[in-house]
Amino acid sequence: MAKGSNAVKIRMESEAGTGFRYYKKKNPKTATEKLRMKKYDPWAVNPETGKKGMHVYFVEKKMPPSKKN
Repeated sequence: MAKGSNAVKIRMESEAGTGFRYYKKKNPKTATEKLRMKKYDPWAVNPETGKKGMHVYFVEKKMPPSKKN
């Protein structure tokens, strides 16, 4: 029988301060440090051109607690 995966869901939040976020899965056994990756943020404003949308760094944040009734 196949075992279940150990992956946990994480939230990647933009460092540009726009509040845009991505959700990913991460294996906590292999990746011990927090993720920081460059991804596309459609809400970030480019200071050179003044247009929306640019690549910025996203940092791993804790997931909020789930709402269980």
